[in-house]
Amino acid sequence: MNIVKVVAAVIREKDKIFATQRGYGAFEGGWEFPGGKPEEGETAQEALVREIKEELDIEIAVGELIDTVEYDYPTFHLSMQCFWCEVVSGTLTLKEHKAAKWLGEDELQAVEWLPADVNLVKKIGRLMRGEHKK
Repeated sequence: MNIVKVVAAVIREKDKIFATQRGYGAFEGGWEFPGGKPEEGETAQEALVREIKEELDIEIAVGELIDTVEYDYPTFHLSMQCFWCEVVSGTLTLKEHKAAKWLGEDELQAVEWLPADVNLVKKIGRLMRGEHKK
């Protein structure tokens, strides 16, 4: 099975995270975290900075790795490294997605996540709840 390696940015601002809705391809309409495929010689972090600049026209700071999601879609295997990120500068502009939302921990299930993101979103929710208790 073909392995597709991608990186995803879980962009956080205070107690909300940024979700985007795909505007193209087989999974159009599904919700995901923005990101994309690293280019030859790029680190995951470098790829995320570049992809987010291309997709959303903002500069981000990439934080710690949340998880690496391994998921089998019918035609390929997805290996997705997901990092906490924050906006450093710029104004969020959707260039490739058809919609976006800032979601609080209690709103994470309000959108239809792509299959590979479902367990990741549950983990993010647990991490966000844990932070509120500190």
